[in-house]
Amino acid sequence: MLVKQLLLIGLGGGIGSMMRFLVSKIPFEQDSFPWATFVVNIVGCFLIGLLIGLSVLHLYWGRDMRLFLVTGFCGGFTTFSTFSTENVSLYYSGNYFLLGAYILLSVIVGFAAVLLGLALSK
Repeated sequence: MLVKQLLLIGLGGGIGSMMRFLVSKIPFEQDSFPWATFVVNIVGCFLIGLLIGLSVLHLYWGRDMRLFLVTGFCGGFTTFSTFSTENVSLYYSGNYFLLGAYILLSVIVGFAAVLLGLALSK
């Protein structure tokens, strides 16, 4: 059972990581704001809200599908470590306005995206 769960998470995480890499190849504006990570994390917040809402409220996919989609795919797709590293980079570059904007927008918009995903699942 544990091996099956690990494989589901690993497969979902691998797909999510590949999708994150593809998003990083989109040519965003180069104004020092880390758009690719921001977009990935907000989309991931929306997806996790939607998937959890659909799983719990309507479709009830079961534990295996939740492990694959929520823990695996969303976990591999979103990236807190890159978010944190980019914040450190903005800090060391002295770009305090973008640092504050990035942190606030990520948390506030991410929270709103989860709520939107949950609301759309109803």
